[in-house]
Amino acid sequence: MNTKAVTDDQGEMQMLELLESRLRWLSSWTVHNANHIRPKRDGLKVGGHQASCSSMTAIMAALYFHALRPGDKVAVKPHAGPVLHAIHYLLGNQSREKLERFRALGGVQSYPSRTKDTIPVDFSTGSVGLGVAITAFSSLMQDYLIAHGQLEESEAGRMIALMGDAELDEGNIYECLIEAYKHDIRNCWWVVDYNRQSLDSTTADRMFRRFDDIFETCGWRVVTMKYGKRQMAAFRKPGGKTLEQWIENCPNADFAVLTYQGGAAWRERLLADIGSKPNVKKLLAGFDDDALADLMTNLGGHCVETLSEAFDACDDDRPTLFIAYTVKGFGLPLAGHKDNHSGMMNPTQIEGYRQSLGIDEGQEWEPYGGLGDNAAARLKAFVEDCALAKQSAEPEAAVIPVPARFAVPAGEEISTQAAFGKVLLDIAKSGEDIADRIVTTAPDVTQTTNLGAFVNQRGLFRRQEVADAFQQARIPSAQKWSAHGAGQHVELGIAENNFFLMLASMGLTAPHFGTRLLPVGTVYDPFIARGLDALNYGCYQDARFLLVGTPSGLTLGPEGGAHQSINTPLIGMGQPGLVYFEPAWADEVALMMRWAFEHMQQPDGSSVYLRLSTRSITQMARKNDGWEHDALQGGYWLQEPGPAAEAAIAFTGAIAPEVLEAYQKLADDVPGLGLLNVTSPDLLHREWSKCQADRWQSRSRPASHVEQLLAKLSPDARLVTVLDGSPSALSWLGAVRGMKVSPLGTDKFGQTGDLQDLYKSYRIDSDAIIDAMAETFLG
Repeated sequence: MNTKAVTDDQGEMQMLELLESRLRWLSSWTVHNANHIRPKRDGLKVGGHQASCSSMTAIMAALYFHALRPGDKVAVKPHAGPVLHAIHYLLGNQSREKLERFRALGGVQSYPSRTKDTIPVDFSTGSVGLGVAITAFSSLMQDYLIAHGQLEESEAGRMIALMGDAELDEGNIYECLIEAYKHDIRNCWWVVDYNRQSLDSTTADRMFRRFDDIFETCGWRVVTMKYGKRQMAAFRKPGGKTLEQWIENCPNADFAVLTYQGGAAWRERLLADIGSKPNVKKLLAGFDDDALADLMTNLGGHCVETLSEAFDACDDDRPTLFIAYTVKGFGLPLAGHKDNHSGMMNPTQIEGYRQSLGIDEGQEWEPYGGLGDNAAARLKAFVEDCALAKQSAEPEAAVIPVPARFAVPAGEEISTQAAFGKVLLDIAKSGEDIADRIVTTAPDVTQTTNLGAFVNQRGLFRRQEVADAFQQARIPSAQKWSAHGAGQHVELGIAENNFFLMLASMGLTAPHFGTRLLPVGTVYDPFIARGLDALNYGCYQDARFLLVGTPSGLTLGPEGGAHQSINTPLIGMGQPGLVYFEPAWADEVALMMRWAFEHMQQPDGSSVYLRLSTRSITQMARKNDGWEHDALQGGYWLQEPGPAAEAAIAFTGAIAPEVLEAYQKLADDVPGLGLLNVTSPDLLHREWSKCQADRWQSRSRPASHVEQLLAKLSPDARLVTVLDGSPSALSWLGAVRGMKVSPLGTDKFGQTGDLQDLYKSYRIDSDAIIDAMAETFLG
């Protein structure tokens, strides 16, 4: 036996145990300081989750300071955010000032955030289950980059999620699991903090046996860490097997109650249940009450040696679920209590905890306080020598050149959806660099959203080649979808949460892997709402992608109300990190797509959403390209108003033919009538709101674009606004200069019918526009 190696291993385990204690204290103190020491001006509870942190400290110590390798990425359980910040405090990446401002403006965020926290955060977490699932899709995108020669196999890291067991109740976890199985993902670890307590209750006893079945069926390895080393040593003693069997069968709720009650309660219950069994009484007599309580809670998730061995044993690329048994509130007076999720130690309890660790009063923030000089120096050196301390910052990805213009699809009549597909096909056929960096995805609507031609040209992505059986059999088909490692389309099943998480992982390849992709995802516009939580999650962490919602509105016609989107313009306007456009004509589509691919790459850029339609309309004859600048600012005059004009029609999107018809009928009766094409209600409203705020804050700013547009009208002019969507998306235009507005749009669930009937029924046809204009004058 190599005694030096054994000694080194023992030394490392000692350091990890000390680290676990440090992380538990610092995370607890951070929450305590925010709630009991820092002055409260509003009287509200600041909150935090001391119990949820303490159940994770051993797991995170073993992972971050033993198992992590270069290239690994971690999504940390939201409620364990203070532990992550404690880790970076020890590493020197986090300041005491920010810890003292936990959940205050400018301080540490409540949950790990890529965009709001200053420490390295691989994945934002917060919305339960999403931070778990995105790691699987990031594993898939890592495989995509490797297959495309944009990342070396040797640089592959593991995408790791640290999750609470209650997150396993989330349906999107299992949607993700199915999709991950289809795509044969690799290098993904999910580590479950199996403390068997959720916010409201203890979890069902029978479920842990089912998780093994579910994950193994989907090709995952399941590693269960139920017992710590001290427990396993006790099990080897006379009477130990009986004790092990008792723990194995103990209901979760009973285990929690006894943990909270402590050693004397453990002894009483064990003696009552199994004290008459051979050697049990003698075994228990070898532990005083404190030692017995310590033994009974020495679960696998609190034993850094058990955790380290389990992580080391999975040194391959197979996806793995680690189930680490833990106690919620471990090591704290809160341990085991069913109300401890949002509970926290009172001043007396935190004082007793501080004293038990030997930390002097006033030294609570000292990274290695209470350890003694020699132990502190050894632990500090251990931390500074770990792989995490040497990890480099996120790489800067090169900008992908975008051609000066995209060709406008030909045709006298064409829909914006068809135009989108043709622009993508032209790019796919080009020799431009951008063609190789576009990656597309859709939740089983690839054909019906006009991605099919791009996929025919560029192929489906699969790590293993899959031939098109119909093509091999010489059966004619518009879809010639061969699947191979060079493919650039990732086909998904019908699960919009997966779709948006996939887009988010695609949109994070630049900071994660140093290789930029330009993701394009298409979805039926009404079903954006199905994945809205995941869309918000992707935007919150500044993932960059082009989202295409199509077909939209009741312009779907015969497909009926279930497929007709109403409020998606408001989603586009209200979603931070997402710029919404709704083009009417093909040349607008080409212009906005080009702008989107540039904007997605800018430091201050964002994702982009195009709301498109299947309605083919006559294309607009342009005299020049002077309209383009204003169109990218959010709107332009299709027909500029005459001097001091008293009225204008403002419209968005596919309703353009009805608007033009109404305009022609009104032009003679309303002198100087203006016709405003609002290409982005989002950009117009956002800039106007910002200008308003800046003026209130005494910062001079020029008039916003919408103010400049509407300044061409008389101050008391009338506006009729119309779009195939919620009228609220445009009705606010009247507030810009105090004009009277008659807003038209759809605010009811639709029904089947042709466009003439539907437009008439829901009052967005030309007659309704004319009536609305008359109403503004007649009152």
